[in-house]
Parts: sequence; structure tokens; C-alpha cells
Amino acid sequence: MPVIEVAHLAKRYGDKVAVDDVSFTVERGEVFGILGPNGAGKTTTVECLEGLRTPDQGTVSVLGLDPRRDTAELRQRLGVQLQESELPDKLKVAEALDLYASFYRRPADPEKLLAELGLTEKRDTKFRKLSGGQKQRLSIALALIGSPEIAVLDELTTGLDPQARRDTWELIEGVRDRGVTILLVTHFMEEAERLCDRIAVIDAGRVVAIDTPSGLVARVNDEQRIRFRPSAPVPDEVFTALPEVRTVERRGGQVLVTGTGNVLHAVTSVLARRQVIAGELRVEQANLDDAFVALTGRKLD
Repeated sequence: MPVIEVAHLAKRYGDKVAVDDVSFTVERGEVFGILGPNGAGKTTTVECLEGLRTPDQGTVSVLGLDPRRDTAELRQRLGVQLQESELPDKLKVAEALDLYASFYRRPADPEKLLAELGLTEKRDTKFRKLSGGQKQRLSIALALIGSPEIAVLDELTTGLDPQARRDTWELIEGVRDRGVTILLVTHFMEEAERLCDRIAVIDAGRVVAIDTPSGLVARVNDEQRIRFRPSAPVPDEVFTALPEVRTVERRGGQVLVTGTGNVLHAVTSVLARRQVIAGELRVEQANLDDAFVALTGRKLD
């Protein structure tokens, strides 16, 4: 049985449609991503799951509970890391965890959680003195202190530098390995591609596709793009005569060949026969960003 079931969810704010007929399910133990641009309706959707918003239409079930009717019980079993959250400046890390632990009937061990999230040395540090990455780690710790069955992580790494973002991804992989189901809301392609088992792509309040990351990419095409700088001139006709090649473009001194099948072997073979070296050779394949463009008609910033 799915642990989250959403059917025909809709939510409006005046004349603005935030969520329009959204449906999906989340299986126990998976990392399910909701991917889309800012303003797509991602946060409104998860706020309906958390019981913070009342849908105008549709049904929501989380762990067999109605988020609005069974709010108190759901809060014992659901951990939430909000898109934006703040604590009192003078509240210490350990104090925050002890406070949140008091809200739950079966809390996790705060000291163990501090160790797992690399915050032991910061246990007596005030919130205002934490770095952005440390505040994010604390936010995750507070979402996990109740030993939840499901953790909702909304825009997990927004505002973090690249290294802090990757460190946070490793933490989430550890949380998943503990058997916690994760609902991850993000607009970072790399984050969704690395962490998610399945992804719901949401645009303008509607679900445009649900699939695995590789399944979404496979919907685009099987093209490969080969970029290189030839050591000697080679006419376009040499490449376009190859059955694997679809297009040839030139950008400055670089050649960009697009094709399918074993196009890399075909291009390098014809260059070798002409004794031309392919400098700065790079092979690119379709990725999740390409899939998003194909599904929505625009790039995700």
C-alpha cells in the first residue's frame, strides 16, 4: 500500500490556481521528488499533505490518515523540514533538539542524531552563530527527532554553497538507508537526479509526468552530442554522410555533431582515417534538464 495517496488535488488563492488536478502516490521506503520551478505549486501541494492547507478539491491520505482530520496523530509520524524556518537567535542546538523531542511520544536520541548529522561539536552553539549549512543540518535533525515514518524536505539545499549541498545530499542518502520514506521538493535538477527514485514534474500547478529519473530522460530521445576541436579542417559533408549523424554545427573552432547509435565510434573512425585529432573531445547525452524542457517547453532556472 502507498504511504501517500493524492488524488485530483486542487487549490486556488482567489483567481490564482496554485494546484490543478494533481495526483500521485508514494511507496514506503522510496525518495519521491516533486520537481518544478518556483511558483509551480510544489509547496502548496506538500502543505496540503502536512495538514497546513485545506484543499479546495480532491483527496489526500498520508499513512492512511486524513491530514486535516487526523492532524495530531499525523504529526507524530511525519517529520517536516520547511522551505523557510527560523529559531530564536539565542537558542542552542542541543536545546532546540531537546525541545522538539518533548513534542513526540517516541523521539530519537538527540545526542545520536547530533552525531549522525555532524553537529556534536555545535551542540552548545547558539542558532544565530551557525553557518547556512549547519542551520540546514539542524533543520533536518529537527525533522527527524520524532522518529518519523515519512520526512518531507522542502527546498532542502536552497542557498547552500556547492560543497554544503553535496554534504547534505550524503546525509539524506543516510536517512533513506534507515528506512525513512522521503518526499523531496526541489527545483535543482542535479539534486533530483541523484536522490530520487521517482519524480513528479510539476509545472503551472499540474503534473506533466511521473517516472524514474532515467525514465524521464528516456522520453526525450537517445541522441548524443559530440564536441571536439579538429586538428585540421574537415568538411561537414564528411560527417553528414555517416548514417549515425543527424546534424553538424560549428561554434568557433569547435565542431558539434549530434547523432544516435554508435555515433562516437563513427565520428572518431572517420577522423582517424583522415589523420585528424579530435582535441577537447566531450560526449554529452540527454539529461533531466533536457527532459524538463521536452515536457514543459522551457528550461528550469
